[in-house]
This record gives sequence, C-alpha cells and structure tokens, in this order.
Amino acid sequence: MSLGITTTSMTDKTDDTPEIVEQEPLRRALGERYLTYALSTIMNRALPDARDGLKPVHRRILNTMRELRLEPNGAYRKCAKIVGDTMGNYHPHGDGAIYDALVRLAQDFSVRYPLVDGQGNFGNIDGDNAAAYRYTEARMTEASASMMEGLSENAVDFRENFDGSRQEPVLLPTTFPNLLANGSSGIAVGMATSIPPHNLGELIDACLHLIKAPNARIETLMEMVPGPDFPTGGTLVEPSEAIRDAYTTGRGSFRLRSKWDTEDLGRGTWQIVVTQVPYQVQKSKLIEKIAEAINSKKIPILADIRDESAEDVRIVLEPRSKNVDPVVLMETLFRQTDLETRISLNMNVLIDGLTPKVCSLPEVLKAFLEFRKDVLVRRSRHRLGKIDTRLEVLDGYIIAFLNLDRVIEIIRYDDEPKASLLAEDWVVLGDDQPMAEAQTVRLTEPQAEAILNMRLRNLRKLEEMELRKERDDLLMEQAGLTELLGDEGLQWKRISEELRDTKKKFGQNAPNGARRTALADAPDVEEVPIEAMIEREPITVVCSQMGWIRALKGHIDLAQELKFKDGDGPRFIFHAETTDKIILFGSNGRFYTLSANLLPGGRGMGEPVRLMVDLPNQTDIVSLFLHKPGRKLVVASSAGDGFVVAEDEVVAQTRNGRQVLNVKDGVQAQVCGFVNGDHVAVVGENRKVLIFPLSELPEMGRGKGVRLQKYKDGGMSDLTTFVLADGLTWKDPAGRTRTETELGDWLAKRAAAGRMAPRGFPQNNKF
Repeated sequence: MSLGITTTSMTDKTDDTPEIVEQEPLRRALGERYLTYALSTIMNRALPDARDGLKPVHRRILNTMRELRLEPNGAYRKCAKIVGDTMGNYHPHGDGAIYDALVRLAQDFSVRYPLVDGQGNFGNIDGDNAAAYRYTEARMTEASASMMEGLSENAVDFRENFDGSRQEPVLLPTTFPNLLANGSSGIAVGMATSIPPHNLGELIDACLHLIKAPNARIETLMEMVPGPDFPTGGTLVEPSEAIRDAYTTGRGSFRLRSKWDTEDLGRGTWQIVVTQVPYQVQKSKLIEKIAEAINSKKIPILADIRDESAEDVRIVLEPRSKNVDPVVLMETLFRQTDLETRISLNMNVLIDGLTPKVCSLPEVLKAFLEFRKDVLVRRSRHRLGKIDTRLEVLDGYIIAFLNLDRVIEIIRYDDEPKASLLAEDWVVLGDDQPMAEAQTVRLTEPQAEAILNMRLRNLRKLEEMELRKERDDLLMEQAGLTELLGDEGLQWKRISEELRDTKKKFGQNAPNGARRTALADAPDVEEVPIEAMIEREPITVVCSQMGWIRALKGHIDLAQELKFKDGDGPRFIFHAETTDKIILFGSNGRFYTLSANLLPGGRGMGEPVRLMVDLPNQTDIVSLFLHKPGRKLVVASSAGDGFVVAEDEVVAQTRNGRQVLNVKDGVQAQVCGFVNGDHVAVVGENRKVLIFPLSELPEMGRGKGVRLQKYKDGGMSDLTTFVLADGLTWKDPAGRTRTETELGDWLAKRAAAGRMAPRGFPQNNKF
C-alpha cells in the first residue's frame, strides 16, 4: 500500500474552473519539506558565518542598534525597544529568543569581547538570569561599532527582510576575526558547532603572518595562537599536541581548570582560594556540588567550602588536615567536580554563507582575510564613485567662479536658469594657462543643479581656492585608489595596516586585551586511593536482623548488649576501621560493597542498608563481613551448587553490586564462608552430611557452580571448610563444643548423597 499526499491549487480559480489536484508520494513530500526546514535551520539559525562570525539573530540585533544610533559614546535605550524593532523589522521570531541572544552579547563572562554595552541586571556568573527587557538598557560597544565600519559604503550585499519592506545586510564588514575571538555554539539539523573564544591580538598576529606566508604550518600559527582564551580565565592543561590536532582537523576538546592558589594562615595551617572558574560553569552550582560531595564524604580530605566572592571570584576550600598535600587535594577535586571541564571544539561553519564545513584554524582565518579583501575592494570602488561625482560637481563650481558675472545674470534674469546654464558655452582656464589658450565647455546636469543650489556666501574668492585644493586632493586620492584596485600587493598591505590599527584598539596592550587563560601542564600526580584520604579510626559495625546498619566509635565488647528497634535484634557485629570496606552478600547471589567511613553513626539505630546499595526488598542478607584482600570465599546456593571465588573479585564499584553466584527462580544464595582448610563439609535439609576435598571445588569468578551434594528432597542447609586432620567442630544442643575426628564414614566424592549426621549434631542443621 502506497501513501500519498494531495495538493489542491486555488490559483485564479473561478466557479467554472476545475480544481487542479496534484498527487505525490508521501515520502517525497515529507523529504522535500524536511529538507527545506533543515536547510533553513543550518543557514538561517544555528551555524555562524565564517566571515563575520555571527548568526542571523546577532547580526540583526546589531544592525537594529545601528539604525537606532546607539553609538558607544551615546545614550542607552531600553532593550524592549531594541528587541521590538529587531523582531518587527528583521527577525520574526520570539522576543525571548532575541532578548536571550542580546543578553549573551552583553555578558563579559560569556563572550570575550562583548558586542553590547548593557546597563542593568544582565545576569551573573552564578547562573542568575537577566532582568526583563523592560528594565534593562543597552548600546553598542567599540567592538561592535568596528564591525559596522563601511556598512554604508557598499562593503557588503544587502537583501530584503522577511516582508520586503526593508533592506538588511547579509554580513557585517567586521574588522577583526569575530568567529574565533568570541566563539560560537549552536545545534542545527544533523550537525552542530562549538567554537571557544580566543585572544584577538593573537588572532591578528596569526592573520598578519598568513598574509606574508599563506601556506604557513599549524605549528607556526600556534606560536601566535597557543590555544583558546576564555573570558573567565582559568588554566588550559591540554597538551600542545592535542591542541595542534584540534586546530588541524577542526574537531577536538580542551581541558580547562580553575585557577587556584594556597593562602598561608600561620602555624602550619593553610587554605586554598579559587579565583577563576572554568568557562560556562555556574559558580553557585559548582559550590553546591562540592558541598554535597563533602556531606556525602566522597572527598574526605576536604572539610569545608565557602563563597567569599564579591566583584571577583573567591572560593575558599578548607582541608580536613594541614598534613594534606594541596596539589593532591586539588587533583582530587579536578577529577570529581566541575573545577575541571572539557571544552569541545567543532569548527562547523558556513564557509561561504551557504555551505557548512568543518574548518581548520588556517581555513577560518583565510576566510576572514578574503572577506576583508572583498570589503576593501568594494569600499574602494564605492569611494571612487563618490570621488567621480564630487569631482564633477567641483568642476562645475570652478566654471561658475570663472564665469561668475554671467552665471549671476542667468540666474537673476532667465525664467529657466537651469536650461540656460546647460545651453551656454563656458570658458575654462587652467591655473597657469594664458587667456589665449582658454577652452569652452558645457555644464552637465548635476553641475548645473549644484550651481543653482550653491549659497551666496560661497561666492567669495577664498572659496575658489578651497575648491581647487579639494579637487587636487581628490585627484590624488583617486589615483591612489585606482592604483590600489590594480595591485593585490597594495591591497594586502592596506589590510595589514587596518589589522594593526584594530590590534591597537583591542589587542594585548588595550584594556581587557591581555590573555586571561594561562597555559600549563597538569602536574604528574598519582591517583591517591580513597583509603589514603580517610582518617583511620576504629569502629564497630552493627547490623540488625531487619538490615539496619550503623558504626559505633571504637572497638567495643562484641558481647555487649545493644539497643535495637522494637521487633528487631542483632545479627552481625564485628570490629573494623574507617578505611575498611564492608562486603554484603545477598540471597540473589550479588555482592555489594560499603565504605566503612560512610556508615551512619552509632548514636541512633542506624539506617537501612538498602538505602546505601541497590539491594531489592525481596532479597535477604546472607552474610556481612570485613573485606580482607587475598582471601578465598566459598559460595553455595540452596540447590546445593557452589564454587570458590577470590574475595578481591567480589568487590563492587557501584551501588548495583556485582553478580557472582547465578541463581534461578526458586533458588537462593544460601552460604558465603571463608576458605579455611583442605576439606568441605555440607549438610542438607535431610540432615545428611557429606565431606569431600576442597580441591574438587573449582575457583570461578561467576557462575552457577558445581553440584556439592545430591538431594532427593529439600536442598542444602549449611556448608563449612575445615582441616581434616583437626576434625570437624560444632556445638551440641547443650552448647558444648564438640570435635569429631573419625570422619571416614562421611568422606566421599563431591556430589554424593552423604550419610546421616553424627549424634549430637545441632537440630538447626548449622555447623
């Protein structure tokens, strides 16, 4: 069955005209419409142009501010006015999206060189939003004003706006590589872009070098542009090889760290002060996350964090002990918090305004330089046209001064002075030309119009001298522009001069022009295990029958009577230290790991262990014990299957635990014991005991295991390991310890049925 879409054409339809019905496959209709949408998103919304580095919304905002005459040294205007004019004249989208774009252009912590000078609340580094646009005001900055130079001199093409009522610039004739200077980010259809900001002075140095050596290598350009320069500073710790690869391919990422220092508080104490946070990291959320890590004891060597920021960033970190190495503390924080982030690079831009392409660093800079050359040529041609027009008018003025009496007579007495001026033959005499060599010419229509519009005050002798001087100056400028347009070398020389002027205004020696992001190598610090960060203290771990766990301070008497909730009682109790790991084995065959330092204190009844690990409600706790590396465990299920596993293999890194003993429906993990001896003793619910060598049990990392004992009815009850020569020990019903050394009757191969337990064996079938 094929799906289709029907389109009805209503063009010039009358009552007698039949409807024109067109049918096309649904696939083609959707494809064409989606492709149109995708191209619109890529070209008109999400990707910046490589030439001026702007998206359409930013370009339209700045053009609107120019039309409103919001010059850098002028008055501010309400952002509501700017947003309204932008939306009504050029950008028919939501006012929220336009205002958000305007706000970002004004935030000195979001863009390296702000293009909007905001007055009012424009948000802050903590992540607070800007005030509504009815409260804030804005005007252009010097940087955005420099992006407009030549806009009225035919430097770029113009196109109609969305309703054809106005003309808007296709590009802005920017004087600096704004794409890399301020960066850009956006998500289109099937592609995205992410460009971090860079230092403008360094970029101009790279452009000047490319003008001299168009085939310059990436390594040479990186001597001038060593990496991004973020408005919030920080320290770039990405290796230079990785940065080179990113600039070569146009894709990569950069490791950016906070800037920090150590403050000496005297008497051997100290604290760490963070003065710069990574780019686009909200300071308030960063502090909140670190505080949560402190409360959850994930960073045990950090005691406290305070925000003492005013106009500058100042985050104070207090170590738990003065013996902690500051570098180790910060490296731990860099690994676990947003004090270190990765900034992605994906230079996917519209290289010619139409084609999206992932560009390298030289390609982006060359696109800007070619654009500057095009702007220079167009402005020069526009200026030549203006000079030609002005020279024509000046020649008319000079003719009028040479024949002033006749001009006055025509204007005074003729009914149609313009026609008379055009019909008259006028005498033209050069500066040093004798009267005998005088020539006659006729005025052009623009010259006649200019003479008629001339003021009487301009009819003085001094004005004639000024007109001749202006004509000579224009002729000299005309010759220079003609030479410039005919010589590509002169064009690049002029572009270099313009770039140097821009560098003086915004480069390293200008206010806020110096590099803010430092470059350094990350210190070679080995990862410190969490145990080394925890203060070692003795504790007693107590877990009740209902699974409530707590840690009492110190090593108490294990026979001491403790308080539990009503209906609850003791089950597990053992000595440990805060640096230890606690292993929990559930009836689902999973092992879970608890950190002793994270256990709740012993003042109350503790907390349910199910809140600390993902232990299902229907799963019972089989065993809880202190982890000791190097030991062996024997695990077995109620079906009588089991194996030996290394204790180091059961330590879990996540709350979800690690599956070791596989059990099916109706079968549960029954036993987890330590391997001590050379033989295994198994007792079933049928009270039959089987003893076999431990060597018959395989050592596995995970699985169902092998059959330990054969049962007709019921399953396994208990299991233990022991040294055969020392005998098997248990407690009889009277509580007396009994050891049986004559065990020949119960010795057999693994998976045998066994024989009835010896007299005096416990009634609960537990060893």
